[in-house]
Amino acid sequence: MSTVVSNFDSWKKFLGDRVAQAEKLGISEDVINKLAFEIGDFLDEKVDPANPSNRALKELWDVGDEDERRTIAKLMVKLAKNNA
Repeated sequence: MSTVVSNFDSWKKFLGDRVAQAEKLGISEDVINKLAFEIGDFLDEKVDPANPSNRALKELWDVGDEDERRTIAKLMVKLAKNNA
């Protein structure tokens, strides 16, 4: 996992593949977005960003309120879909 999060392009591809798998299993976009929010919270608490792109996302996450964080999570899902 550390290799995946250390390179932003690898991270987007990894997320895109996971989103595609979830969609194939019939998981709704709302559920995917909720999971993305939970993953964002986990990463914020447990993972030190390994590159400038992830650092910028963490800083945005840290200053955002819950609604803004949900928006960031939804945008990451959209970004991931474009990189699958």
